[in-house]
Amino acid sequence: MRIFVDIDGTICSIVKDGKYQDALPIIDHIDVLNKLYNKGHKITYWTARGTETGIDWREVTTTQLQTWGVKYHGLEFGKPTYDLFIDDKAYNAKSLSHLKGGD
Repeated sequence: MRIFVDIDGTICSIVKDGKYQDALPIIDHIDVLNKLYNKGHKITYWTARGTETGIDWREVTTTQLQTWGVKYHGLEFGKPTYDLFIDDKAYNAKSLSHLKGGD
């Protein structure tokens, strides 16, 4: 399965004023997604970091993912910013605990 995962508010805290370097990892969510990776699912992180400001957050983000022990196949920037996302395959980050078994 190909899984696209947001970063902020999903595997780390949401920070104020775009200070992404201050984000803290959500270890339980990272563990669930790493289990999915270990089971052979293709994990791509997709972020809106820098979408509106044009600031390149790649170095900060890749360092964070490495430091936090995040396993992934790809990292994509340019995710649109929005207030509500409606999709037939969307899964809310608050429900990640239901995937603890990695299924």
